[in-house]
Amino acid sequence: MTRKALADAALQLFLERGYDQVGVKDVADAADVSVTTLFKHFPSKEALVFDMDDDLRTALVAAVRDRSPGQSVPQALREHILDRTVPADSPELAAFHNLVENTPALREYARRMWTRHQTALAHAIAEEVGAPADDVTCAALARFALEAHDLIGGHPDPRAAAEQIFALLEHGWSAAHPTS
Repeated sequence: MTRKALADAALQLFLERGYDQVGVKDVADAADVSVTTLFKHFPSKEALVFDMDDDLRTALVAAVRDRSPGQSVPQALREHILDRTVPADSPELAAFHNLVENTPALREYARRMWTRHQTALAHAIAEEVGAPADDVTCAALARFALEAHDLIGGHPDPRAAAEQIFALLEHGWSAAHPTS
């Protein structure tokens, strides 16, 4: 409960005042805990905004493992990344995306958080296609798909960007893994 209270308080304060105008003590005070307790739950100020890191890894792996029959791995990743990149018609979600995009420290943290799951994703892809865990084509697909997130999110037409990027990845993937 403390972790959620801290994350909720942080997000509310960051949205109200701006990320750079709020200190960790402000967040701890708003959640009625000490700064020491805050750092027991979150390793940094940026981490307060992104409290779902394990869920992100789980969802990436599930996008590959739970894809529809006949759907290629790149197609499944395209859909998953589009779902995570294009904000829904929710004012709260739009405000969150604006906060991240307009705060360099949060934008960089989000990019690092997203791409650090490359190994888990590459292993899931390899397992799905029956390749060795260290297969370089699986690692490449994982890396390029995760890096595509930034390109898609920064493009004026994210859906068109996703289609173009993943068409390129699909073509290369199909050449390397014709039956996957």
